[in-house]
Amino acid sequence: MQNRIREGVMPSPAILDRLGDSLHEGMLLFSGSGALVYANPAASALCQDCHPGEPDTSLTLEALLPRDALPQARAEGRWSGHLSFGKDSILLVHAYYCAEEGGWYLVLLMDLRKVQVYEQDLLRRHAELNVRLTAAQAKLLQAEKLASIGQLAAGVAHEINNPIGYVHSNLGSLQEYLHSLFALIDAYERALRSPDPRSMLAEIDQTRSRLDIDFISRDLPQLMTESREGIERVTRIVKDLKDFSRSERDESWKLVDLHAGLESTLNIIWNELKYHATLEKDYGELPPVECLPSELNQVFMNILINAGQAIGERGTIRISTGHAGDEAWVEIADSGPGIPPDVVQRIFDPFFTTKPVGKGTGLGLSISYGIVAKHHGRIDVDSQPGQGSKFRIVLPVRQPRTA
Repeated sequence: MQNRIREGVMPSPAILDRLGDSLHEGMLLFSGSGALVYANPAASALCQDCHPGEPDTSLTLEALLPRDALPQARAEGRWSGHLSFGKDSILLVHAYYCAEEGGWYLVLLMDLRKVQVYEQDLLRRHAELNVRLTAAQAKLLQAEKLASIGQLAAGVAHEINNPIGYVHSNLGSLQEYLHSLFALIDAYERALRSPDPRSMLAEIDQTRSRLDIDFISRDLPQLMTESREGIERVTRIVKDLKDFSRSERDESWKLVDLHAGLESTLNIIWNELKYHATLEKDYGELPPVECLPSELNQVFMNILINAGQAIGERGTIRISTGHAGDEAWVEIADSGPGIPPDVVQRIFDPFFTTKPVGKGTGLGLSISYGIVAKHHGRIDVDSQPGQGSKFRIVLPVRQPRTA
């Protein structure tokens, strides 16, 4: 579309009035001689504030603009500047010059006080939107955590039920052992109360043999040790689940052993990996890393589960750690089929997934990328079709102070 009004189709005064009435900015039109031809209501109000008591028609360009404004407008086609009136009134002024048909000047006026109010309103709205966005991100992160736990629920239940099962079995054995021990104690009490305790030694020996007390004395310590280990296993899983599902609002930045986080994550997801992956660990020396531990554990979990799903029937997952300078890294490599180059470019996109419908949300790696970026780190991916994949999470040992 041409940037001109077609010849013979000039707007009528009524149309000019409608356009001027719709503008919040003041609009003034001057002839080439500097006489005022048109002023919209906003301009009239601003001019009255600046020149109280003077009619609009008495206002001229020379009275409105500084001396250097008109020569610059005629030479360059425009002039911009500020005009001060009174103690608080400052106008932002743009003057445009057109030399055709004897020359015309178009002057636009803006009250900086209104501009500042508008900018403050924009800043307030921006702050509100930022708060809403932060809250939405926190809810999305928490929802993905809980969704991950939901997907792992059957495996976690199995990991809990297994130790609970043998603890329950051991308690049944312990109950039988207690009955046998109480029966032996009863035989000893009767012997102590009899006039000749020695006369009951044969009965006591027979009771010990019948109840197999020697086996009980050997088996009981092992039974108690197994039961304690089972309860401790359940306690660790519950604690890891609690730490993992912790909301961002409940967590603060702290110095953490990343190896402990890896072990905690493996404790939760082991049932998902143990049937089709052999786990190899090559842990190096790591300094304590300043982080939000439950969020990093979610990153570890997402990548480890993806590695296990990529392997399929049987393969290897290798976890390596180390540090160089002021950075620590965790690398998770799998022996799966690898990722095609065109897919590698998209794996961190929200909702992108190569899994069948219902098998994944497409948010795991996207959220992981966001968490690592929040920690001022990065995720490096090295994958070739047929050669497996490596995900290296690189983190600063200490967060920048501005964080």
